[in-house]
Amino acid sequence: MGTLESTTAQPPARSTVPGVDTRRRTVGRIALGSVLVFAGITHLTVSRQEFQAQVPTWVPLDADAVVLASGIVEITLGTALVVVRRRRRAIVGGLAAAFFVAIFPGNISQLVTHTDAFGLDTDAARATRLIFQPLLVVWALWSTGAWRTWRHHRGGGRSA
Repeated sequence: MGTLESTTAQPPARSTVPGVDTRRRTVGRIALGSVLVFAGITHLTVSRQEFQAQVPTWVPLDADAVVLASGIVEITLGTALVVVRRRRRAIVGGLAAAFFVAIFPGNISQLVTHTDAFGLDTDAARATRLIFQPLLVVWALWSTGAWRTWRHHRGGGRSA
């Protein structure tokens, strides 16, 4: 018979088939990491001007410097999503989610200023794109287990 500690330390299973949820998260995490690395590389190379069009005019920095810095951050986060060990994944997921929140004003600016970039040449297309940014946040939190870790610690930290 197990102790109370050993039964409460495990988060509840999300799937009836052992390992399926873990495999889905792994595939999701690697896919998101790959997308970020690819996007980061395009920031530094072929899509540099397109990304500059998304830097809000109120940002007091050179648009090219912002694009280069965000590209480096994307490559770093994407690589970390793929290679970081399990105990640090939730931290990386939280950082990736925070990054997606931080760049959201650029997407809003593109809509408000009616700036064409990446084939988004209508306000409807630019507005539709806004829907996907929160999905990236959720993807980062889910695929790394950050959401589950936060809930577990929040609930577990209050009871003694």
